[in-house]
Amino acid sequence: MTTFRSDFLRTLSERGFVHQISDPEGLDTLFATETVTAYIGFDPTAPSLHAGGLIQIMMLHWLQATGHRPVSLMGGGTGMVGDPSFKEEARKLMTVETIEENIASIKQVFSSYLSYGDAPTGAMMINNAEWLRDLNYLEFLRDVGRHFSVNRMLSFDSVKTRLEREQSLSFLEFNYMILQAYDFVELSKRYGVRLQMGGSDQWGNIVNGIDLGHRMGTQQLYALTSPLLTTASGAKMGKSLSGAVWLNADMLSPYEFWQYWRNTEDADVERFLKLYTTLPMDEIARLADEAKGAAINEVKKILATEVTAMLHGRAAAEAAAETARKTFEEGGLSADLPTVEIPAAELEAGIGVLSVFAEKTGLVASNGEARRQIKSGGLKVNDATVTDDKAAVSARDLTPEGVVKLSFGKKKHVLLKPV
Repeated sequence: MTTFRSDFLRTLSERGFVHQISDPEGLDTLFATETVTAYIGFDPTAPSLHAGGLIQIMMLHWLQATGHRPVSLMGGGTGMVGDPSFKEEARKLMTVETIEENIASIKQVFSSYLSYGDAPTGAMMINNAEWLRDLNYLEFLRDVGRHFSVNRMLSFDSVKTRLEREQSLSFLEFNYMILQAYDFVELSKRYGVRLQMGGSDQWGNIVNGIDLGHRMGTQQLYALTSPLLTTASGAKMGKSLSGAVWLNADMLSPYEFWQYWRNTEDADVERFLKLYTTLPMDEIARLADEAKGAAINEVKKILATEVTAMLHGRAAAEAAAETARKTFEEGGLSADLPTVEIPAAELEAGIGVLSVFAEKTGLVASNGEARRQIKSGGLKVNDATVTDDKAAVSARDLTPEGVVKLSFGKKKHVLLKPV
């Protein structure tokens, strides 16, 4: 591992964020001698980012924490095209209205990790629609497009992979890397940005920006990428059995978010403590040592609480931990468990157990999966194992608290509440 002089690169390196750096010595010197402005781009493909993008947000957090200025770039312009990098097919095109709605929804997460303001290290949120949406196409081709070699663009892995699989790559998508490179140049000229960071799949796009900046007269620009993360078993970060692990609380409750991290695989605990919490390294080393023994589940709870506290606040994280304790250790109910409301008349009439677990609550993916889980004893209603796939859940199953507790395995619970 390279030894860096600057606090920022040393912190990122020892916590496992660094995959590639375009000029390690030059960037280290820059960080050691100046206040550096750096950015990461986020395309608004949904109303929320998910846990897979959390590593990028944490890089911006550490940038600011070590005395530098982070920029969260919103892709109001590039979002109209969609990043084709390593995608098997083109993204669905979004309207400007949808893009703007998604950006407004995504913004709320960043303030949990960054402090925005006019101070020298105050974070900035910038929308690339500022310079992309009103571009004159002919002028852009002449002034920017002439610097790009199609031969070189075809050599990038993100493009080669798609073409080698004989999957269509539209001219629209092919332009994305030019737009991303141009973003870097504009951010450098307008805001003094010197560094672009991103996942390792973005390396080619970022290096394109450095090269374009050199040709268009910017200061020296730099690239830093993080490894693309999967869990120890190879699963993609940010995905769970029930779908994406969203960062917005209105799309995934703090309790469900806490549960995702509580269910971390044993082999990932130390790595995730370094990447997703701000606990000191000596504290992480101590916890990692404990995690080698019987205390691993307690360490997982600490991981879940620390990650949730950064996003949703300490009170919400501790409430989630307490909900889990009551649910798993005492077998009780908590109002903080995910709740699905259902018309009282519908519950009064009775709902098939397969439909309740699959369609109404999404605890399992399909009726067929619900049927299989019943055969193996995996589904419970009010902590009683379901044995008949033709059974119904009705108002007779309401607990004294006025809800029905549905469970899939030991860790996934939903309350059904009549309204």
